[in-house]
Amino acid sequence: MLFLYDAGIRLYTLLIAVFSLRNKKAQFWIQGRKGLFEHIEKSLDKNKKYAWFHFASLGEFEQGRPVLEKLKADHPSTPIVITFFSPSGYEVRKNYPLADHVFYLPIDTKQNAEKLVRLLNPQIAVFTKYEYWYHYFEALNTNKTPLFIISGIFRKEQAFFKWYGGLHRKMLGLVSHFFVQNEESKHLLAEIGVKNVSVSGDTRFDRVDFNAKNPLKIIQIEEFCKNNNSFIAGSTWLEDEQLIEALIELMPDWKFIIAPHEVNESRIKSIEKLFPNSIRFSKIQEGGVSPQTLAATQVLIIDSMGILSSIYKYGEIAYIGGGFGVGIHNTLEAAAFGLPVIFGPNYSRFMEAVELVEKEAGFSVKDTEQLKMVIDLLLDQENRIKSGASALEYVQSQTGATQKFLDFIYSKGIF
Repeated sequence: MLFLYDAGIRLYTLLIAVFSLRNKKAQFWIQGRKGLFEHIEKSLDKNKKYAWFHFASLGEFEQGRPVLEKLKADHPSTPIVITFFSPSGYEVRKNYPLADHVFYLPIDTKQNAEKLVRLLNPQIAVFTKYEYWYHYFEALNTNKTPLFIISGIFRKEQAFFKWYGGLHRKMLGLVSHFFVQNEESKHLLAEIGVKNVSVSGDTRFDRVDFNAKNPLKIIQIEEFCKNNNSFIAGSTWLEDEQLIEALIELMPDWKFIIAPHEVNESRIKSIEKLFPNSIRFSKIQEGGVSPQTLAATQVLIIDSMGILSSIYKYGEIAYIGGGFGVGIHNTLEAAAFGLPVIFGPNYSRFMEAVELVEKEAGFSVKDTEQLKMVIDLLLDQENRIKSGASALEYVQSQTGATQKFLDFIYSKGIF
């Protein structure tokens, strides 16, 4: 099985190299790893023992961020290294101020893993949610570095619980302790003999709660929304935007803010084609847009990254994209501001979305007709306020996972 795992890693790397000929994200993935170990060796202080946080991408970074920031606040002298697997995490957070160093994660080979762990000599390693890399886990175990999974979530269809999942189960045995989101995950792990598990919840709730209480002030968004109600569509794809197009005539007095999941030029142009009466956020930033133009424009297209979580502050209703693809994106950022959230049909794998629907704070739609029905409901202010209050109450009731994790590691004398 290890042979197949290693072959899969090499095949994945080869495919990324092929895609990099035409795909910008794949190009970043490849270029970011060229000369990587030389860069790491020059950057690290061999006399320090780092706290190592690894994230797959930007979403996992936001999920683990409360833990990192609280740990740094409690122990400000602790040096921190962050690694990312994906360019969408690294390129956005490579200058993150609380980290001493931010690197791409070298490919998971036995040689790479042993070398990186030797260079870092980490005091602790924290991996978030789904990140399981056999050679890195084994190298950390050999180095006697405590390894923790935070905000872990497990489902019976995962390889860990299949007849062919021997190597995956071996990976689980290399983890010092699991902090999982729900009782189901704990039960599944117990069935295969994994008992070092605590149900602590999801650290994303701590992150979105903090963000909602400390949002960025975005003057350009304030100017655009002015005294209008606003519909915020976050992390959208084309299928989502085609659905939202039907609301423009239905809600003529509302402002619409669309923040696509990808902000390359072709995506922005496709949105502009759907919404002719639109303006780019970057154009407002550049200045020279008159108040009259802003007042007459119904749709604002966010063509930059990193501000969506604060934009929800300016909305009354949120639509979260991804539900017509592999699954919806982050519903909690909007819910933390007390916004009712709408999303597509592919949400069953996301516990928070399921629970928001149960609390009538979230609404799943599969077509334009269903979207219009939900909008008819939420255009009634009383219904909208009730749903938003339910969303906010849900988020606030789920906070605390960060402190549960830190209390545990502090009780073990790791810091």
